Amino acid sequence: MKDFKKYFIIPAPPEDVYLALTNPITIHLWSGEEAVMSIEPGSEFSLWDGSIVGKNLEFVDGKKIVQQWYFGDQSAESIVTIILHRHQDGTSVELKHTNIPDEDFNEIVEGWKENYFGSIREFYEE
Repeated sequence: MKDFKKYFIIPAPPEDVYLALTNPITIHLWSGEEAVMSIEPGSEFSLWDGSIVGKNLEFVDGKKIVQQWYFGDQSAESIVTIILHRHQDGTSVELKHTNIPDEDFNEIVEGWKENYFGSIREFYEE
């Protein structure tokens, strides 16, 4: 199991980035895929046609998202914490993802950089 932590700068205010991460319509706009997402703690979510699934644990409007991501029958919980900070260029996104299975680590890290926050950054740059 490995952990990953990284900061991303998104050229939009934290409120907009929060919507890009929690609103299924906005997720569809930047990802190009249908999303099942709710800001109800305990609700299940699904992104990229089920490639990413899990449970929503905590939300602080415009500031914080905590999710559990499912990796097969893994016993240790894989927790994603996203904290949004106002930044002179928009939003500084603090990402922490714990307990990533070793065999999935490189793909998950690449996904965070390119598909997830890379796509959101491009969405707001256009």
